[in-house]
Amino acid sequence: MEHIYDTIIIGGGPAGYTAALYAARAGLDCLLLEKMSAGGQMALTGDIDNYPGFDEGIDGFTLGMKMQKGAERFGAKTEYVEVLSVDFTDKIKKLITTNGDFYSKTVIIASGANPKELGVPKERELIGKGVHYCAHCDGRFYKDKTVAVIGGGNSAVSDALYLSRLAKKVYLIHRRDKLRAEKIHEIPLLEAENVEFIWNSVVKDFIADSRITGLNIENTKTNIKSDIQCDGVFISIGRKPATDFLGDSVALDENGYIIADETTRTSVGGVFAAGDIRTKALRQIITAASDGAVAVHFAEEYLSL
Repeated sequence: MEHIYDTIIIGGGPAGYTAALYAARAGLDCLLLEKMSAGGQMALTGDIDNYPGFDEGIDGFTLGMKMQKGAERFGAKTEYVEVLSVDFTDKIKKLITTNGDFYSKTVIIASGANPKELGVPKERELIGKGVHYCAHCDGRFYKDKTVAVIGGGNSAVSDALYLSRLAKKVYLIHRRDKLRAEKIHEIPLLEAENVEFIWNSVVKDFIADSRITGLNIENTKTNIKSDIQCDGVFISIGRKPATDFLGDSVALDENGYIIADETTRTSVGGVFAAGDIRTKALRQIITAASDGAVAVHFAEEYLSL
């Protein structure tokens, strides 16, 4: 007979390990499946200053390890495997992984969302050395400095506006001649005196030694290339939710996020979505952790039926 868990959690970021902590403390037989290492995207973040309880900040890798140890202290188990597909058609849910099949009465999906990359050479090796994907996480390092934001949607405009309150100068680089952001987000940015728009332009290369010193950009209409100096760049061209392995097992929105409200319930009974993977207004470490706790509450409720 295959072992049947009370709950299996997919993803070892802040949502996943908070869920594991709450599930283990509640006495549930729980297993967390993670394909890489504790922390998820958080582990790639240098200094985190917006998660309460750490008065001098903490790096993302260390916070991820602390979350894992906290959950495992109460009996949560971790398996380092990748979930390839799922079968939610029966009451007992089946997860097909790189290390065999796992079965559970409930499933909490906390697989997160990854920032879309520009695809420019040296991008990955310069992450944390001037290349960033989260203005609210890393913006404070650029107080009174010059930064560039790449993108033209709501996220890019929000990031640029936030950075305009910290940085001396903000360039907003967009491949088109107008923003895709909603007017309510766009108007305050247009009024910011230290924001300069670079329209119809794309980044072709990063100028860097040990870290970013500037960008080489190309005008999409004239094909003329030029350099701008900046101390850091924030790439805000969207995120890709990690939902490919789910197929059509749960309802997704048009962007691929799992449709789930503040209860974290999905379209399938006994299956919950926590953290950046679900439809929500704000994707931060603290909101992901909150989702993890909420998901376990409703998983317990489901198990008691």
